[in-house]
Amino acid sequence: MKILEVGETAPSFEGVNQNNEKISSDDYVGSKWVIYFYPKDNTPGCTAQACSLRDGYDALRNHGIKVLGVSADGVKSHDKFASKFDLPFALLADEDKEVINKFGVWGPKKFMGREYEGIHRVSFVIDEKGVITHVIQKPKTKDHANEILGLLNLN
Repeated sequence: MKILEVGETAPSFEGVNQNNEKISSDDYVGSKWVIYFYPKDNTPGCTAQACSLRDGYDALRNHGIKVLGVSADGVKSHDKFASKFDLPFALLADEDKEVINKFGVWGPKKFMGREYEGIHRVSFVIDEKGVITHVIQKPKTKDHANEILGLLNLN
């Protein structure tokens, strides 16, 4: 697993969101944006992270920052998750792990002494030209929006 690094160009991709609408990396060109990868809808850490981004969404948007969440869950799961927690941003359904692998966030994990393959919780901040400016490998799930704003000296 090789996670993309600061200075690299974000890879291009396309897929569908929780509303089964086509979205692509082209939708973010010309904007600052955050793409955050998370393991699973409706789990405690992933819910805390999504809700932090929801609660800080206006502040992020006021600074011109768009948000995209990605996991390997399907459209139906994303739809339920986004509806349940009133998430105002897109969640990309990456069931074939194409985007997950392009960003290098799939790999070995450990939980309670057990090793397995899974999605690493990583966020990438990307500038208007598509260049990665920050990589957050262990985001603060309960305060992720403020963490991003702080990294960009915007809070």
